[in-house]
Amino acid sequence: MNTFKSNFFKLFLLSFLLVISGKSSWAIGITGLKCEHLIRPIGIDNPKPRLSWIMDDDRKGAVQLAYRIVIGTDSTQLSAKQDIQWDSGKITSGDNLITYKGRALLPFTKYFWKLELWDKNNKSITASTSSFETGMMGMENWKGTWISDRNDINTRPAPYFRKVFEPVKQIKSARAYVVAAGLYELYLNGKKVGDHRLDPMYTRFDRRNLYVSYDVTANLQQGKNAVGVLLGNGWYNHQALAVWNFDKAPWRARPAFCLDLRITYTDGSTEVITSGGDWKTSLSPIVSNNIYTAEHYDARLEQKGWNKADFDDSKWRGVSLRATPSTNIVSQTMHPIRNVEEIKVKDMRKFNDTTYLFDLGRNIAGVSKIKVAGPKGTIIRLKHTERLYANGRADLSNIDVYYRPKDDTDPFQTDIFILNGNGTEEFMPLFNYKGFRYVEVTTSNPIKLEAQNLTGYFMHSDVPAAGKISSSNPLIDKIWSATNNSYLSNLFGFPTDCPQREKNGWTGDGHFAVETGFYNFDGITVYEKWMGDHRDEQQPNGVLPDIIPTGGWGYGTANGTDWTSTIAIIPWNIYMFYGDTKALADNYKNIKQYVNYVNSISVDGLTTFGRGDWVPVKSTSNLEYTSSVYFYVDADILAKTAKIFGNQNDYLLYSALAEKIKKAINAKFFHAETAIYGSGVQTELSMALQWNIVADEYRQKVAENLAKRVAADGMHIDVGVLGAKAVLNALSDNGQAETAYKLAAQDTYPGWGWWIANGATTLHENWDMEAKRDISDNHMMFGEIGGWFFKGISGIKIDEKHPGFKNILLHPHFVAGLDHFTASHDGPYGKILSSWKRVGEGIKYNVKIPANSTASLEIPNVKGKKVYLNGKTIQNKTEISAGSYEFEIK
Repeated sequence: MNTFKSNFFKLFLLSFLLVISGKSSWAIGITGLKCEHLIRPIGIDNPKPRLSWIMDDDRKGAVQLAYRIVIGTDSTQLSAKQDIQWDSGKITSGDNLITYKGRALLPFTKYFWKLELWDKNNKSITASTSSFETGMMGMENWKGTWISDRNDINTRPAPYFRKVFEPVKQIKSARAYVVAAGLYELYLNGKKVGDHRLDPMYTRFDRRNLYVSYDVTANLQQGKNAVGVLLGNGWYNHQALAVWNFDKAPWRARPAFCLDLRITYTDGSTEVITSGGDWKTSLSPIVSNNIYTAEHYDARLEQKGWNKADFDDSKWRGVSLRATPSTNIVSQTMHPIRNVEEIKVKDMRKFNDTTYLFDLGRNIAGVSKIKVAGPKGTIIRLKHTERLYANGRADLSNIDVYYRPKDDTDPFQTDIFILNGNGTEEFMPLFNYKGFRYVEVTTSNPIKLEAQNLTGYFMHSDVPAAGKISSSNPLIDKIWSATNNSYLSNLFGFPTDCPQREKNGWTGDGHFAVETGFYNFDGITVYEKWMGDHRDEQQPNGVLPDIIPTGGWGYGTANGTDWTSTIAIIPWNIYMFYGDTKALADNYKNIKQYVNYVNSISVDGLTTFGRGDWVPVKSTSNLEYTSSVYFYVDADILAKTAKIFGNQNDYLLYSALAEKIKKAINAKFFHAETAIYGSGVQTELSMALQWNIVADEYRQKVAENLAKRVAADGMHIDVGVLGAKAVLNALSDNGQAETAYKLAAQDTYPGWGWWIANGATTLHENWDMEAKRDISDNHMMFGEIGGWFFKGISGIKIDEKHPGFKNILLHPHFVAGLDHFTASHDGPYGKILSSWKRVGEGIKYNVKIPANSTASLEIPNVKGKKVYLNGKTIQNKTEISAGSYEFEIK
């Protein structure tokens, strides 16, 4: 014990000396090892996967001088460099996103990788071993057969499927690979596998299907095992009627699935349990399920133990064998949908013994779960709404406007639960989600309910948080929170417009909100999947629908550049935020097809192909102007992408096209003598500034005119979706940050704060909360403000010449009306911090730049004050390396 104390004291003393000498070696390490932007993924199909990491070194000037990656199939042999799949050797580079370049990867194989870095002192740092595991890596490796039951598309009950099998040897490991047309829940020996919801993600089913991989080693047992599958309709078999015509989708059929359960035995041999003709099927207690309306469950029809080995399935039927829906089955390599947050009821109101109103206190996307006891056959209806009537009852009128029911058997957003009468029962829908704050529960028999009988679950793609803000103005913090709540409410394997009325992947909403998404969340996997949906939906002539995926709706006359510019804007933003060119490479041909199409229908560089500034406050903008601006954006992105990939011919061609469009816009819509675009409304002035249409010599004057216009509009916004994307950036990027903040912080109509002042916890679809149409209470199309907080106040901005925050542009604005503001963003190199607060007559500004990054800092001039660092004056503009800094402006 004395020896232990002595050694402990020596270690403590050494640690203390290292700290006070600034040589804290334990602060250096490697974190965030990822493959395909996921931690230790399984089911990787990419034959050349991307590997990435973060250097964790808090010393000033910390930098990665070199790296080495070693990959093998045996973790114990990596250090000995035996049986190596790839050894990159020591590469002198600061890159931390690397594409695999080793021997061809094999399917169903786990690979271990070890990373070694060299720091600024050329000292070696080694990371803990990480891993990734390949999946099918090709259609030819599937063994199972697609199966369904023998019912047609109009059959409402969801089908059960089951099979019993017995492993022949001692199990070492097991993986399940499942693909479905529709939705599924997978069970082994009576328990659900994993915690995903609504798998697989929605795609254009007749062109691409996603399979999901699970490690099911712990789910299996020696002896008899039972595998069970429950299928839901999802977007595949849309039984409810709505204006989007999903009931007429060309792929529509009774849901089906294919499963391979691959068991590896301790002797190295394998066995694959597959879906096929030896399975059996029966209808389940889910008597109706619809992704658009709700789910109905009759507990009297339950078959206890249906997914266990000892269940008697003698009355079950045989299955039907089906062709594969598409010949393109690929891995679902992305963050899954989950029940991310459990929300307790904030308030409950009892109207009578059969009517209760539950209030979650906030608007969410997801489901409710009820626990209840009552007589057998009691019918419970759970109506989910965003609003209440004056009498306190649930009001669906703002969100059921596009539903076209044939009858009253499938009410909108209303789950139906029929009790079996056996004590306390529980119901939560499996194949549906809703947008709601309130749940009105009505029962056919009197039932006693308390607040704790109902729980809400916030569901969404479970993307990691990447950004955070806090300020001295509670309204700003609430707007940011509401923006994130709306963003997540509309992230279900693809970005949507709203979680209740439509659930559609509106392209415009998607790219308006992409920067907000990336500043606040690590969502690259979702957007890469969505771009695959774009490629699936693009016509040979380049045209895209304005909802993606679609069953055919959306190839109209308004699906133009202001909406379907997603094909260029999303991959470009992935490159900007992550420094990853894969999305640009994957979609290069598609961007080119799209730009070529728009060019073919434009006249002298101008186009009217678009929807316009949707849902403005009062002023309208010229459609040809706004559509042509986005045409320029697309051509400019295409030209820059061509340059990145060394395609000189395309670079010259499309940079010339971009310049032609810009000149045409300025020639027709810019009045040089007044420095006004179009009729001078906020959207027209701000779009020219945001998208770099304005010549440098006029930029300041146009920005001043925009600020004057805002003042003339009562210091309130007067924009629709296109202006909402542009106006705050256009002001703060061009010397008018004070005006931008006043716009953002307004708590009177119209503005983001007006919603919050009226109790909103999510963003709305209309500035006018009393409008007659377009009145969803959970929409993301006005959500750019959530990204602007990072750019326009804290000043964390992307350097296009050094994307992925390799070099950070730091341009904070110390706006009047705020005493402090802090923002942080977890970028590809680590956490970026920009935080300022007023101290007396001055300002303290704290910055953290992650290792292996740099920053170009521009501190705004504060009249009569100088900038100090470590007691010495410095210039307002300066370059800084990695590390933590405290600047004083006094």
